[in-house]
Amino acid sequence: MIATAWTSGETYILLCVVVLLVLSGFFAMAETALVRMSKSRSRSLKEQGRRGSSALVQLADAPERFLNPLLLLVLMCQLISATMVGVLAERLFGAAGVIIATISEVVVIFVIFEAIPKNLAVQHPDSAALVAAPVVSSLLRFWPIKWISSLLLAIAHGVMHLFGSTDQTHRVTESEILAMADVAHEDAAIASDERNFIHSVIEFGDTIVREVMVPRIDMVDVSHSASVREALHLAIATGRSRIPVLGENVDDIVGIVNLRHLASLFADGMGDELIEDHMGEPRFVPETKKVASLLSEIRQGKSHLFVVVDEYGGTAGLVTLEDILEELVGEITDESDPSIDDVDQTIEAGITLSGRLNIDDVNLEYGLSLPKLGWDTVGGWVLDLAGGVPEEGDVFSTEGYQVTVKRMDGRRIEEVRIEPVRRAT
Repeated sequence: MIATAWTSGETYILLCVVVLLVLSGFFAMAETALVRMSKSRSRSLKEQGRRGSSALVQLADAPERFLNPLLLLVLMCQLISATMVGVLAERLFGAAGVIIATISEVVVIFVIFEAIPKNLAVQHPDSAALVAAPVVSSLLRFWPIKWISSLLLAIAHGVMHLFGSTDQTHRVTESEILAMADVAHEDAAIASDERNFIHSVIEFGDTIVREVMVPRIDMVDVSHSASVREALHLAIATGRSRIPVLGENVDDIVGIVNLRHLASLFADGMGDELIEDHMGEPRFVPETKKVASLLSEIRQGKSHLFVVVDEYGGTAGLVTLEDILEELVGEITDESDPSIDDVDQTIEAGITLSGRLNIDDVNLEYGLSLPKLGWDTVGGWVLDLAGGVPEEGDVFSTEGYQVTVKRMDGRRIEEVRIEPVRRAT
């Protein structure tokens, strides 16, 4: 039953309710859009010259400045509008107006001015954030809002301190960058090669020299008593531009010779002279040195080949600029490099791999999850599975894979075949 006729005062109240509900919807949309906006995305929008991006960058850099004021504004708008609706309903419908007002507020406030704005912000985060940022930024400069924001922030910090929590600003981690690269690849925003390159760059900082070096068993070297002619022929035959010079044995590297220098000496008629009279000084690095640090040394110096030594001072292998770059961009081949792998292989059909390949590279290239718990190469992993030196044809099953030793070179695993374990149905 209607208690009284409609008056001009009630019209003003209804207009206030509509305005407050519209504002609460806008603030709800702004809260969702701005909270979901990352620093990197806001800066990307600014680089694109999008309108409102300058204010967005400032808010994204300090989300604690806008979150509490927005929550307060949403709450105030909804509470005041709900109170006014209750007053109007009670005047128009009497006691039944309380029930009518409650149902109307739940449907109207939650669905139209809460759920819908937030869903729009989720579906169109960039547009919503760019629209909301200038308005929110202006509100934060209004002294009552600014004062209330500071007070709420101080209270929040006090409560966190009381419970032993610390104020930690979220920082992007390496795992998050890798995950973003994977998601971007799944969404076709970047190509597979670009995703792999991002992974390589991130992992580059943790890579040590031992993981990228040429092991001593694969080294091409020459004795200090060899002639320039002999060293030149060896360099040409093996496709090496730099060769270490040995003293008494492989653990006694006394120099480095350069192909271009050897060719120059030979052209000048000095082919019969000993290379020990024309070699350069060798440079040594520990096998545990970070590759990124070594790259800086190469950029600052003139040497592109380093002798890798183990903890006992013995020669562990060699590392070159090409080895380091391959860690970033993948295998670099030329006419002197043999073709080892078929890049079209898939794990579903089984893949044949060189035992010398790095496990990280294999996992990235073929989407495998081979463990790395103390070995760097596929061959090292298979040696651990075998518990000794296997023989050609030996088969091992582990962690979802079946591994077959295809080819051996003495005690060295040259080639293996990896297939998924076929489970009986």
